[in-house]
Amino acid sequence: MILLKVNWAPSETLFEFFGIGVRFYSLMFVIAFSYGYYLMKKMFEKEQVKLEYLEPMLVYMVFSTLLGARLGHVFFYDWSYYQNHLLEILLPIREVAGSSMLFGALDGYKFIGYRGLASHGAVLGILAGIALYQRKYNFQSWVWILDRLTIPATIGGAFVRLGNFYNSEIVGKFTQSSFGVVFQNNGERLPRHPAQLYEAFGYLLLFFLLRWLYRQNKTRKGFLLGVYFIGIFTIRFLVEYVKESQGGFEKVLPLFSTGQWLSIPLILLGIGLILLSIRKIKTPTQ
Repeated sequence: MILLKVNWAPSETLFEFFGIGVRFYSLMFVIAFSYGYYLMKKMFEKEQVKLEYLEPMLVYMVFSTLLGARLGHVFFYDWSYYQNHLLEILLPIREVAGSSMLFGALDGYKFIGYRGLASHGAVLGILAGIALYQRKYNFQSWVWILDRLTIPATIGGAFVRLGNFYNSEIVGKFTQSSFGVVFQNNGERLPRHPAQLYEAFGYLLLFFLLRWLYRQNKTRKGFLLGVYFIGIFTIRFLVEYVKESQGGFEKVLPLFSTGQWLSIPLILLGIGLILLSIRKIKTPTQ
């Protein structure tokens, strides 16, 4: 008989390195950015773009991704809390009675790391960060860069969702059956949909599609970006149906979840980019 129910209760810390605990979620971010750098390097070499532009791009990507994801979580999902805890928006701390940090300089706070990150915010952060990067270095257009960044961004999203699964966060709804994952670290005994794995698998398929399209060399500017927006946010929209509510403004707009409402305009943007790209292909060169 195939095993349908999995009990999941991993240790939060994978291992210690010189006394510092290494967490799986953090490791997934490191792998995502490292592999993304490798993929972009291969594309730069293929298209004979100077590699001197690559390391600054990585810096812009890291900061814009993390800052955008953090602010996205704060303003899209949990502003009711953070409006009264402004110090916690950009610092990896949480107000906990009886705790202290930095030799008592921050009494009442505990280090927890950055656990509130939103993918929609990350995308907006990347768009803004790469716009600043392109303005400074100006070796290709903004859309040209974003087209290629869709490939590492998609596989990076899969790694991050694996990290969410490991941390037993962003969980799915109860399956009401013997199928699913029991997130025992959350004190649960009933199986839920492994929504994080559904999303990660969808992103992995999209990654292979985007990489195949890029290798065909038949797409115009904006096409890959359009496929990315449609693909990744359609996956997100569908998985939201089996995902537990993360809060936000869905009580004000009850038809869809907050994640679904945020996905709709980006899906429409993707459709617009593809139509514009197809129109350019059909238009004779003057």
